[in-house]
Formats: sequence, C-alpha cells, structure tokens
Amino acid sequence: MAVDVVEVPLGERSYEVRIGPGLVARAGEEMAPLLQRPMVWVVSEEAVARLHLQGLKDGLGVTGIGMEALILPAGEATKSWEHVIGTVEWLLDEKVERGDVVVALGGGVIGDLVGFAAAILRRGVRFVQIPTSLLAQVDSSVGGKTGINTRHGKNLVGAFHQPSLVLADIDVLGTLAERDFLAGYGEVVKYGLLGDANFFSWLEANGPGLAAGDMALRQEAVRRSVQMKADIVVRDETEQGDRALLNLGHTFCHALEAATGYSDRLLHGEGVAIGCALAFELSARLGLCAQEDPSRVRAHLSNMKMKRDLYDIEGELPGATALLSLMGQDKKVVDGQLRFILARGIGEAVVTAEVPQDVVRGVLADALATGSGLALRGA
Repeated sequence: MAVDVVEVPLGERSYEVRIGPGLVARAGEEMAPLLQRPMVWVVSEEAVARLHLQGLKDGLGVTGIGMEALILPAGEATKSWEHVIGTVEWLLDEKVERGDVVVALGGGVIGDLVGFAAAILRRGVRFVQIPTSLLAQVDSSVGGKTGINTRHGKNLVGAFHQPSLVLADIDVLGTLAERDFLAGYGEVVKYGLLGDANFFSWLEANGPGLAAGDMALRQEAVRRSVQMKADIVVRDETEQGDRALLNLGHTFCHALEAATGYSDRLLHGEGVAIGCALAFELSARLGLCAQEDPSRVRAHLSNMKMKRDLYDIEGELPGATALLSLMGQDKKVVDGQLRFILARGIGEAVVTAEVPQDVVRGVLADALATGSGLALRGA
C-alpha cells in the first residue's frame, strides 16, 4: 500500500503525518532530512520496546543513524513529574543539543510525556512521534498537545509543542491486544460523531473488518481521523474555540479515569467511548439531538464489542454526585463553569456551558443504576 501524507500547515511549525506500512523499517530515510548529526535519542516504554525498538534501530541504521534509548515503565502512571524530570535529566546527560531530535516511540503516554520533555528541554528541542497504538496514531500524536498528570487530574500540566514529523506505521497495529486496539477505536468513532456523519456511517459498515485486521481499512480510518484532527488544529492550535470539539466524551471520560485510579480497569479510549455515549444521552435529554442518536451510538459500540456503559466498567464506581465533582477538575472549566461538548446530531458537535448540573447528575445516576442487575451504586 502507498503511504498517505496528511499536512499540518502551521507556518514555520508545519509538519507531515505519514500513514502506511513499513514506516518503522524506513525510519532512517524518513528522519534523515531533519537531522543535523546522524544520531537520535529514543524514549519508549517496556512493552513497546520489546516489540519495536530493535526494528527502529535497524531502520535507522540503514542510513547510518545511531540511536540511544531510554525505556520507561508502561502505564498511565508514567505520565508524572518523576518520569518527565528523569527523561529531561537523561537527555541532558546525553548532551542532547537544541538542534537534535528526540523520538517518542510508544502510545499516548509516551508521546505526551516525551513531547513535554522536548518542550521544556533547552526551551524547546524538536521531536518525532512514532505512535504505536491506534489511539496515539489517530489522536494524541497529532496537534502538539503534550503533558503529564498530577494528583489533581489528567493533563493539567503541559505545553503546546508540535512534532517535526509523525510516522504512523499501520503494521505495528497488528501487535496490539484486541482490547488496546478497540480502546483506540473509541477515538476513531469520536471523529465521526463530532464532525463527519458520513465517516460514522463508513465506520458502521467497515468497523468490524477494520477490527479483524484489514490493513487497507485501518489505513483509511487513520487517514480520515488524522485529516479531521489536522483541519481542526490548523483552525485553533491552542484550543481557544473549535479544538475543544475534539474533547467529545472526554469530560465524562476524565472523571471515570480518576474514579478508577487511572488503572487498567478503564483504558482511555474505553472511557472516551463511554463518554461519547453519555454525551449523546445528555444531548438527547436536553433536546439537542434526536432520541434515536444515543441508541445508534451504543449500537455501534456494541457491534464492535466495546465498552459503552458505566456498568461495563469492572468494580465499584462512586455515585453520581461524586462523579460530577470529579468532572469539575476538567481542563474545560472556564470561570468556574464546566463546558460540555454535546451534539445536535451525529456528526455535529457543539461546545456549551449552559448545562444544568441536575440533568448531568440524572444521566450519571441512571447510568449507574441500569443494566447490570447489581445493587444500585448510589446517586
């Protein structure tokens, strides 16, 4: 298959997202034009490094590019002060210069952390994203959002720092566990729901084949998702307006991630999928979209064998009031008021702050009480 190229035209910060098979094996050829000296510094995590670090080293070596690597622990907990400081200190120990290139090899956690380290090292060094998860390929590797988590919530510390290049190798998606792939698909679905009803219809028809491993369908899904994100980022690089639409489902998601301790009980993309379903339910209750839309969203998630409801999350959850409180820590709070991304229909998301808290609480309470046959977990 040919490589697709999506341009992210941001003036002197412009870059390309290259999407296709074999890009890790061609990493040296792809990155050579960026380098002032034939050396890169790669930051990855344990699980990804076992699968892909040697392949990257070989791909760089073909063109005579050397590599040093730092391997961090896997998991959301790595997005911390401790690890970003450790990464920066390692890069300084390695005498990385302002004109050098740092490489993020991994999923969203590594991409976010390494991008933040690159942003603050020497007041900004260049970095290349090689996203190895579907979620990172379609979302977190594009657009320049970097950051870490704190005890106050997700991604509350960070910087906007655009990569110099993104290499989305479709081949590496074949190494993902089914759960991880489907979690990433939650972000793919989000793009159709927020701005492209035709893409959502395409996913309804092609999602099962894509999940089953059809490489052409996977590449097309990544391409369309990246193009949508690039278009929004170009309009609103630092999230002053339209870019907030990319957070469809995330206000609910971030509260659920906090409630589950940022653990494997709930992967980020699973939270996004559940959050999108809840956002459409809230939209319907507020009269913004048709009553059939939330059912259509849930039907597609169910067809893809994905989490779609709160009762799909293992273990106890706090009550609706506690979840609503956790939502108040979200980055989308402006003047003390929580902004929601809601929908007038599939493919038409809107940003609004005019959402009565009692309606949100009611959606959460009903979701907690529905479907599992377990005891009511409280409101």
